[in-house]
Amino acid sequence: MTREEMDRRIDEHFGFEARDDVDGVLATLAPDVEHDIVGWPGGPTRGRAAARPFYESLFADLSDGAVTGVKRLYGDRFLVDESVWSGTATGRPFGLDGNGRPLQFRLLHVVEFTDGGEIGRENVWIDLAAVLRQLPQA
Repeated sequence: MTREEMDRRIDEHFGFEARDDVDGVLATLAPDVEHDIVGWPGGPTRGRAAARPFYESLFADLSDGAVTGVKRLYGDRFLVDESVWSGTATGRPFGLDGNGRPLQFRLLHVVEFTDGGEIGRENVWIDLAAVLRQLPQA
């Protein structure tokens, strides 16, 4: 895959996330995707159906989200994307009471693509320390 093809595919994925479109997000993933949100209580999952609960929870807990790209690194059928998520913590993101507070944190995605251009593996690292600073609990 070219850099442009990888950019197009991950930007499509992020676009569906920005619109809280679970089905759209899942369509960018390979049927047997390895989906690993580091620290997520259920651990890594395999397959679109197993990834669905994460996105349903994420979209219920965070709103008005926007992702701003910082830097991308590319390899043979993979990219590393550093970005910043900004929006509102409406539910219980990462198990913390959001109470409608603004939230911003860094993300690091390591994404591997299949021969067909789907996301075959998505590994996401979240700056949880930043989340904890912004959503202190009583």
